[in-house]
Amino acid sequence: MPEKTARSALVLFSGGQDSATCLAWALDRFDHIETVGFDYGQRHRIELGQRGVIREGITRLFPAWASRLGLDYLLDATVLRSLGETAMTHDVAIETAASGLPTTFVPGRNLLFLTLAGALAIRRGIGVLVGGMCETDFSGYPDCREATMQAQEQTLRLGLDADITIATPLMHIDKAATWQLAHDLGGDALVRLIVEDTHTCYLGTRGARHDWGHGCGTCPACDLRARGWQRWQAGR
Repeated sequence: MPEKTARSALVLFSGGQDSATCLAWALDRFDHIETVGFDYGQRHRIELGQRGVIREGITRLFPAWASRLGLDYLLDATVLRSLGETAMTHDVAIETAASGLPTTFVPGRNLLFLTLAGALAIRRGIGVLVGGMCETDFSGYPDCREATMQAQEQTLRLGLDADITIATPLMHIDKAATWQLAHDLGGDALVRLIVEDTHTCYLGTRGARHDWGHGCGTCPACDLRARGWQRWQAGR
């Protein structure tokens, strides 16, 4: 097991806008970064293929970050798909369910992701997990809230008997501010990389190329991303 260092982090990296911004945030702050993605049988699994494209783009565009970017892992979390149907894993309409939550909510997803990431991190000598969870511009998912992250961090500390920290740099900012953060970190080059190569659309195709990136343009993820882009552009 590698020697633990406070200057290393493991980024939960899906291939979407938020996790790509979090990866840049971590590369700007830590000496060594590793990334982990999760195959949970998502309909928009095209984002998994974009992960390598984004990592390659970062190493090409930002030499100082390239030297900090280490191993990547893809973990099997398809058990989530077997537990029940959601709009993220099955051909289910995107709407509000009787619970009051959208059908895109996958129960336990972030809890499982963080548990798996924590178990990997301690084997890699890493004490910081970085995730793109946000309770400002989001769909009301309970596993994206700060209180959940605080409780999960404590659970990991106790259950793994390890000094684990969960960092969520997007927790209290909206999508416009997320675009601004990407620009602050990597300028126009990083924004272009996010526009061209990330995938946040809930549908399983790249879709049309909009000013803010590829996607269907109508699903909740595209709508949130587009409105954030428009607010950011208007405020520049």
